[in-house]
Amino acid sequence: MNFREIDLSNKDHIREMSKMATEIVREHFDPIIGKEQNDYMLERFQSVDAIRNQLKNGYRYFFVSDGDREIGFVAFYPKGRNMYLSKFYLYKQERGNGHSHEMLLFIMDETKKAGLDGIELNVNKHNSACRAYDRLGFEIIRSEKNDIGNGFYMDDYVYYKKVRNLDK
Repeated sequence: MNFREIDLSNKDHIREMSKMATEIVREHFDPIIGKEQNDYMLERFQSVDAIRNQLKNGYRYFFVSDGDREIGFVAFYPKGRNMYLSKFYLYKQERGNGHSHEMLLFIMDETKKAGLDGIELNVNKHNSACRAYDRLGFEIIRSEKNDIGNGFYMDDYVYYKKVRNLDK
């Protein structure tokens, strides 16, 4: 599995990332939160401008490939003592093939390199991916309902996974 980081200066990669994100997120989340909210969230969080701003503010985005084909993407950034996992997506046909475990190992390694303690992320309470995060060793540490504007809310579980032993 390969991870190709996108750079703020590479406009083509940012456009490619936005296109990939829109395709994956639309397929996965339209049935969960509805097309109207998903369209709003895609524009706010996965448009070319949104990705560019996120990169300017410390996010790291990676295309994930298996051989010569791209199968998904991840994005994360340091938040306090943890790495915040903002994006963790695979194309539908790639789910359930063990790729999530390899992707998590990569993120854990990046978290350790940054000297951080663990990984935190928000997951919609109705997202089937909750089972995957459970299997990957994450634990629910709280529930949140966040107002994202335009009358929409994100109703999430917050998951956490410790990646380094704090006693060492």
